[in-house]
Amino acid sequence: MSARLEKVLRAINPERLRKTFLELLDIYSPSGKEEDIQLYLEGLLARAGFSVERQEVDEDRYNLRVTMGPGEPGLYLVGHVDTVPAWDLDESGPLQEDGIICGLGSADMKGGCAAMVEAWLALAEALEPAERPSVGLLLVVGEEENGDGSAVFLETCRPPWVVIGEPTSLAAGFAHYGYLEAGFVTRGLQSHSSLPELGHNAVESMLRVLLHLGNDPLFDRARSEIVYSIREMRSSQAGFVVPDRCEAWIDLHLPPDRDPVALQDEIRLVVSNFDQQIPGLNLDVSFDFASSGYSLGTDNAPAQILAEVYTRLDLPLQMNAFRSHSDGNLFFAAGVKPLILGPGSLETAHTPDERVNFAEVSAAAGIYAALCLGMS
Repeated sequence: MSARLEKVLRAINPERLRKTFLELLDIYSPSGKEEDIQLYLEGLLARAGFSVERQEVDEDRYNLRVTMGPGEPGLYLVGHVDTVPAWDLDESGPLQEDGIICGLGSADMKGGCAAMVEAWLALAEALEPAERPSVGLLLVVGEEENGDGSAVFLETCRPPWVVIGEPTSLAAGFAHYGYLEAGFVTRGLQSHSSLPELGHNAVESMLRVLLHLGNDPLFDRARSEIVYSIREMRSSQAGFVVPDRCEAWIDLHLPPDRDPVALQDEIRLVVSNFDQQIPGLNLDVSFDFASSGYSLGTDNAPAQILAEVYTRLDLPLQMNAFRSHSDGNLFFAAGVKPLILGPGSLETAHTPDERVNFAEVSAAAGIYAALCLGMS
């Protein structure tokens, strides 16, 4: 692998990579509106001589899949091209400053996508067809919503391993948190806003529910490994009245060994006595989405490859559990082993300050190329 890897690393073109990355950032691609960016990537790969397969997901929405080498790929590089919606569309485009590239999707995960495409091009340029590894490149839609792009891929293809370029600051995620989405609805009695004593305020009930829930040891941030985050809250809007309905959504990220179904039962038990502490409480709890975490361990071929290539690239190798939700949960549930590894960090993802160090993007291209060669 060493001689081939050296050839491929020399073929990685930082200026081409930067150009690809900036052009990806310049294309607005929120979930559900990914066609423009897929057309761009399809054209880029086709011009490089690859036969690009479209996998239809929905009307005007499709994944892109390309392969190289003989036989079925033993590894796929997987990147999602969609982003969350822009905070401010006029300010969402790319901005460069002192080696930092800012813009919507820069960390999550157009930096990873650009690095995967560059690794792919470098492999093709540096190696003769007979030398190329049996690997695939998959660019999916819909990750930021429900993972429908990856779900379509998994209907017909389940490779042994995938590398997903979510932002990990180049740490290797062989373990992944689980996820649970909890919905709470409080109901009250509507009355004129100037006569609150005649009604029952559903918002006040919800605030008390969230206060008690957040104070429970189950979600004590100092002691619990469960990541508890109130995502949104909204009430009925019917004019100048006491609201009779309020709903809140809570994101719960669970350590890899924590069962989300068992946690549902624990939450139901916690809230079952809230009516004794909150007068007139009318509360419904639902769990619309649950996904188990996983741990693959580090006694495997990808971990060995990473130890070598990180030394070659003079990078520190850290192995951390990926703390967010991603398509990795979906792949693992389907029997595929997902390694989460990409440039950028979760700290700025989904924020107006999203950014990535271009040096990480460039290093990621080399890391992806090494994994492709070693896992073929």
